[in-house]
Amino acid sequence: MAAMNHGKRILSSLRLRNSLFSTQLSRALSLNHQVTQHVYLSPSLLTQIYTSTSILGARQNVFFSSKPEAFVAVILSNDWSKQLEKDLGKIDFPVTHEAVMYLLKKLDKDPRKAGNLLKWVVKQKGFEPSSSMYSLMLRIYANRDSMKDFWTTIKEMKENGFYIDEETYKSIHSIFRNLKMETDAAALKHFYGRMIKENAMGDLAKDVAELIKKQEWGIEVERQLGEMKLSVSDNFVLRVLKELREIGYPLKAFNFFKWVARNLSFQHNTVTYNGILRVLCREESIEEFWSVVKEMKSLGFEIDLDTYIKISRHFQKIKMLKDSVELYELMMDGQFKPSLGECNILLRSIAQSHPSDLDLLFRVVEKFEAAGHSRSKIIYDVIHRCLTNLGRFEEAEKITEAMRDAGFEPDNITYSQLIYGLCKLRRLEEASNVIDVMEECGCIPDIKTWTVLIQGHCFAGEVDKALFCFAKMMEKNVDTDADLLDVLLNGFLSQRRVFGAYQLLIEMVNKFQMRPWQATYKLIIQKLLGDRKLEEALDLLRRMKKHNYPPFPEPFLQYISKSGTVEDAVEFLKALSIKDYPSVSAYQHVFQSFFAEGRHSEAKDLLYKCPHHIRQHPAICGLFGSSTSNSGKVKRFPRESSNSA
Repeated sequence: MAAMNHGKRILSSLRLRNSLFSTQLSRALSLNHQVTQHVYLSPSLLTQIYTSTSILGARQNVFFSSKPEAFVAVILSNDWSKQLEKDLGKIDFPVTHEAVMYLLKKLDKDPRKAGNLLKWVVKQKGFEPSSSMYSLMLRIYANRDSMKDFWTTIKEMKENGFYIDEETYKSIHSIFRNLKMETDAAALKHFYGRMIKENAMGDLAKDVAELIKKQEWGIEVERQLGEMKLSVSDNFVLRVLKELREIGYPLKAFNFFKWVARNLSFQHNTVTYNGILRVLCREESIEEFWSVVKEMKSLGFEIDLDTYIKISRHFQKIKMLKDSVELYELMMDGQFKPSLGECNILLRSIAQSHPSDLDLLFRVVEKFEAAGHSRSKIIYDVIHRCLTNLGRFEEAEKITEAMRDAGFEPDNITYSQLIYGLCKLRRLEEASNVIDVMEECGCIPDIKTWTVLIQGHCFAGEVDKALFCFAKMMEKNVDTDADLLDVLLNGFLSQRRVFGAYQLLIEMVNKFQMRPWQATYKLIIQKLLGDRKLEEALDLLRRMKKHNYPPFPEPFLQYISKSGTVEDAVEFLKALSIKDYPSVSAYQHVFQSFFAEGRHSEAKDLLYKCPHHIRQHPAICGLFGSSTSNSGKVKRFPRESSNSA
């Protein structure tokens, strides 16, 4: 904190003495507060800014560190203005694709500043955005407050010959749907569909990809490509690479990448190099991936931050953790370093792997610390989690002590990890005792910690002991939740105690006004019907209705049509709706299920029990091959062979 306070004083002094952002003391103090709120400035970074600033007088030009972190800090700590643009112009910072992508990623939580920065580098520095950069900007603008800029950017893309790729379209369309922005989602879908029809380059890229896909790469493929007389550009190369990536041909994409350079004298740049890396980050093409990385480095190109994040997340998803760590190390050795958040995500992926790889974990931590950072609470927790998962409790305790020495007290996360590790080794009594230790230390176990303990007992097959833990939790007035209830019910089901699970569910709903998950209701209903407990299953169906969940008729239709009675069907139909009678379609489905099983007499008997408006409905009459009379008697029924309504 002392270092941070010293840093703040340095930054405040710089602002006052150089009149960089304002000549007013109040403005400087306000901006100083903004810096502390929006960006973490390490003491070393503040020193870089301080020592690289020439303070020779009020009219002396100001020069800043060319470190990208310093550039970002200046933008984040000030409102965008003509003065800020003037000051940015004095910073010795190379405007490259990698640099601009880095800055945009760092500003992605502030769409207005990100947009202003891109406009500034285009206007003042003559920078030409790539399709990947436009795609990034669209993702940044994909929120309610930036829709005007979003559509302006799409228009600008189109005017410059760029189009939205399928991956970006799907990502943004999903964002709009999640934000309930249905109008914008529909407009984007319409624009994307029209763009595909109008895009001649896209059609040509698809033709090239289709030609390459059909046969093994060789002289014949190269001959046919040569006959196409292709006129290639960065954008066209990226389109072909994306087409081949989407249809799953990374090695053929690599062959095309090499071919255009060799045969068409196309000079690859940082944009196309980053493009091919996004294609090659797969197990079958990992050798080619690293060869391209090496080639890029020899040419002075770097992996841009957006490309790094996409590739790293993909490596983690497909469990290529060693490659993900090597990529992280490479980026941390460069000037466009991943954020602390990316470090944490990678560490968690390693910790969640089975078994956890401590060597990989410590490689990431060491590289993070080598960049001048200190371990955060999250990093201590991740290391602790790996050790407890592996049953190395003595080492885990040492990490806890080191965490205390660093000023971080163990909390529910730390203790929950210890409980999980003990339960994993079936050391259940020790795991339960951790609760007492926590309380002695003044750390009150929360619902998540209790859930871990109870789940550990259930996994060990000790469901009754899990219930004892649950009762102990309730005595301590800890409010339960749907997650914990689901854990307990699955414990019962694991021992085939279906009726016990049903009773527990009912008790929790009645006594504690619990609202179980919809998935929990569905699971117990299916298990009850599997045990031929229709009455209990119908009870849960009614309770689902009271909790405003959609009806769940499928397992009932299957059960009743195969082995249920007409009375069962009547009770099911009553349970389906909060109204006096369910919809006509509900009756249709029941009749159709009986027909499908060849149970025509049951269908007829059920029809007699239906209310008058159902018997007379044209849809129902159509199922039975004729209309019904006013008395409700059926004039004609389908033959036995006509059992598919």
